[in-house]
Amino acid sequence: MSHPQPTGPAPGQAPGQHRAGPSSPGERLPAAGAPFDDDVDALIIGAGPAGLYAAYYAGFRGLSVAVLDSLPEIGGQVAAMYPEKLIYDVAGFPAVRGRDLIERLADQARPYGPRYVLGEEARTLGYDHGRPVITTSAGRRLRARFVVVTGGIGRFTPRPLPALAGYEGRGLAYFVPDPQEYSGRDVVIVGGGDSAFDWALTLSPVARSVTMVHRRAAFRAHEALVRQVLDLAVPVVTNAEVVAASGAPGGRVEAVEVLDKGSRQRSRLAAQGVIAALGFTADISALESWGLDVTDRRLAVGTSMATNLDRVYAAGDITEYPGKVRLISVGFGEAATAVNNAVAALDPNASVFPGHSSDSDVPAGRASAA
Repeated sequence: MSHPQPTGPAPGQAPGQHRAGPSSPGERLPAAGAPFDDDVDALIIGAGPAGLYAAYYAGFRGLSVAVLDSLPEIGGQVAAMYPEKLIYDVAGFPAVRGRDLIERLADQARPYGPRYVLGEEARTLGYDHGRPVITTSAGRRLRARFVVVTGGIGRFTPRPLPALAGYEGRGLAYFVPDPQEYSGRDVVIVGGGDSAFDWALTLSPVARSVTMVHRRAAFRAHEALVRQVLDLAVPVVTNAEVVAASGAPGGRVEAVEVLDKGSRQRSRLAAQGVIAALGFTADISALESWGLDVTDRRLAVGTSMATNLDRVYAAGDITEYPGKVRLISVGFGEAATAVNNAVAALDPNASVFPGHSSDSDVPAGRASAA
């Protein structure tokens, strides 16, 4: 898959060196240090599915676009953690792998030349003549007519599995970039959410055995996904916890010990691979320092996806409002809503409705927002 690459040198590289990999489909930004390292119409913070779709829609509205993300490649958590996972609830695709979805979103935005700033965190928010100015962790200053926050703020950290402390890289993993690594292995998946069941579906044809362990009897995963896994006869141990692990000193994990929370009896499961699908926490301290209305680590927005700060919008899983549903497909709609409302708010002659994409074969003319 061809991904845009960071605009600056990779960690450990000197200026003038370039990160190996395919070239960016968008433009590269100048080096940090100028009064404004870029001045664009729309700055999208977060290069996951919602952010890439926002970049497309801003381009479709005739706007110049920059996309900022703390990760070193586009795709957000989908690319970083679930590139091989099949996604079933994106409109028009009965099933699409995470990496393929990201590639197609990048292809969709590419004709409009989005600029990508990757591997840099958004740190501070200020204003210059009414326009938002974001300063990144590399000191880059990006000014825009408006900002759409879709994620990409900081590092996300997996919730730990204490019983396997010290086994990271020796059998314990938090996501599965390459399912073939588990070929012929016994795998224990800890968790009861969508990710846990997704990994069970993905690995059951590959691994020698797959067993799920969940601390409750009820699951957070989608009912249809749970049924698919149960139909595969994957053992699911509920009301239980992984409490210990064993393996050769300094070697890989070989087995885990499972505690039944009711009977207090312990059992041993062979495991050359353990996947802790317990969720992730994201560092959003930067957002909180901006003065955004943050509730339970989410950004409060209205029906236009506007936040409480001038010219700052949000879309995707990071948003919160009554009736919010956290799905990729919902994030797409929110991204389009945010961009189109931002255009109309900044230009009294512009309409919220962008027109039908099928009416034009070429990028739209530039909007005249101030």
